[in-house]
Amino acid sequence: MPHLLRDRVTWLIYAQLGAWGYFLYGFGPIVPLLRDENQVSSAVAGLHSTAMAAGSMIGGAIAPYLLRRFGRGHAIWASLGGVVACVVAFAALHGLEYTLPLAGIITIFGIVLITGVVAALNERHGAAAPAAITEANAAATGAGLIAPFVIGLTVSAGAGWRPGLLSLVAVIGVLALVAFAFRVRLPAGEVVAGPGPRRRRPLGRAYQLAWIMMAVTGSIEAGLSLWAADLLRDRDGMSAGAAAQAISAIVAGMFLGRFVGARLSLRIAPLRLYLAALITSAAGFAVFWTTMTPAVAVAGLLLLGLGNAMHYPIAIALALRVAPDQPDRAAAVASYSMGISFGAGPLVLGAAADLIGVRLAFLIVPLLLIAAGALAWRLGRAMVQPAAVPALEPQPA
Repeated sequence: MPHLLRDRVTWLIYAQLGAWGYFLYGFGPIVPLLRDENQVSSAVAGLHSTAMAAGSMIGGAIAPYLLRRFGRGHAIWASLGGVVACVVAFAALHGLEYTLPLAGIITIFGIVLITGVVAALNERHGAAAPAAITEANAAATGAGLIAPFVIGLTVSAGAGWRPGLLSLVAVIGVLALVAFAFRVRLPAGEVVAGPGPRRRRPLGRAYQLAWIMMAVTGSIEAGLSLWAADLLRDRDGMSAGAAAQAISAIVAGMFLGRFVGARLSLRIAPLRLYLAALITSAAGFAVFWTTMTPAVAVAGLLLLGLGNAMHYPIAIALALRVAPDQPDRAAAVASYSMGISFGAGPLVLGAAADLIGVRLAFLIVPLLLIAAGALAWRLGRAMVQPAAVPALEPQPA
């Protein structure tokens, strides 16, 4: 059984990803508030997710080059600096003409950060990488658990969402000071060639299946993050502040799921654990969707988050496993699936909510869970077939 060794560098990587999680999970409850603030439809407000999708694509394209050119440590810290600048701009500027492009720009920084983090953990921990990646995502969701609560508090207090989001600046500042004081430095890493006229091996069919799995389940997570609060307001009569705080239940479930899942991943086969997570998500959605009692709906969100917790960590770990000699490129290409998740999931769900109501629109979620299960079954077959191994001949980039 693999053993996970957590040194200072590993803890720093966890905290850096946690800072990004603070923004990502905190921004979800802000989107409905931006809709109300700008007096636009849910579909128009959902364009923030489209902007984040575009940012994911750009970030995935440039991440390998930046990691190779500047090293993982410098690229990750520079990305966090970009996140700080964008958060300040979010708070200072008003109007969709500012918030939409800012959503894309901050996601570029986030994707570079995620790519460096995942590749670094995969290289540093070897066979225990699935557990390390899961724990890093637990740190992200742990930070994300706090963000909606803080934003909900500032909204309920009448100060709006901006002071809550600005608290991230202090979080990143403290993290940088602690790393400097204890002299914890991230290794540059041995990265592969980024985009350019170089020759490299294809990632392969098994990687493609894992990639699609990330896109499908990522759409569920992104859609819930943006529009679950809307359903709680419309169907269950919760206030805007209370609904924003209720989203913390999803993140709490994801934190618990990843905390426990990191240990289970050292003992249980990844695909079996992934299928169990899908079943848990389906059960949580059934509770959330069928009830009209706020407390029960929040409990359903908690269970839903518990299942969602392992979707991304297992899928990205499997993607890196089937592309063992190209960790940075595999992690960067995976960001394109995140771009589709950010773009398609919330946008389709928001448009469907405008047409048929938010409650019926959420029936998209069980369909996506079924699709993810079918993809996982196909991936299991592909991983035991020789065709799952990438061809030995190099091909043009």
